[in-house]
Amino acid sequence: MAKVSIIFAHPALEKSRIHSRLIKQVKQIKGLSFRDLYEDYPDFDINIQREQQALLNNDIIIFQHPLYWYSTPAIIKEWLDLVLQHQWAYGSKGIALKGKKWMHVLSSGGLKEAYLPTGLNRFTIMELLAPFQQTASLCNMQFLPPFVIHGTHRLKSDEIENAAMQYGKMLLALQNDEIAGADMEKATYMNDLF
Repeated sequence: MAKVSIIFAHPALEKSRIHSRLIKQVKQIKGLSFRDLYEDYPDFDINIQREQQALLNNDIIIFQHPLYWYSTPAIIKEWLDLVLQHQWAYGSKGIALKGKKWMHVLSSGGLKEAYLPTGLNRFTIMELLAPFQQTASLCNMQFLPPFVIHGTHRLKSDEIENAAMQYGKMLLALQNDEIAGADMEKATYMNDLF
């Protein structure tokens, strides 16, 4: 059974219907590690050793967050800058994360069509995640397709519920190593597999 760690960041969680529901779903699944960076580090004073140990203890690292200005909330960037140290996560001696998996679970107010070359945002979600994909590669990690929930401002309660159930199925499949690598390579979004 794979050990899954969810690193969550949302600076205004009280306003998020979708992430509140996703968190509720996560907490129903046994064996997952869940950390809220804004709750744990309100002053951005990240405990590097604690975070590195958490990475060592898990096989799959999931960053769950809203898409903020085509990226992550600021605390995730701070976390990456501090935790993924040279000669620990990357570099000639940096093999601590080798073979682990990295993925994003994100929400976007924009519709899926907005994230196409011809859409309002001009770039796909995968293109916007390229810096994170490269960081994972540098750390010898496998970058998985993201799980994306689009159009969050327009979602009805039943659509939020369906997204949460789909998320739960994906997490269980990741824990139980039930997703074939070939399937993941073909998928644009992890959602496509569930």
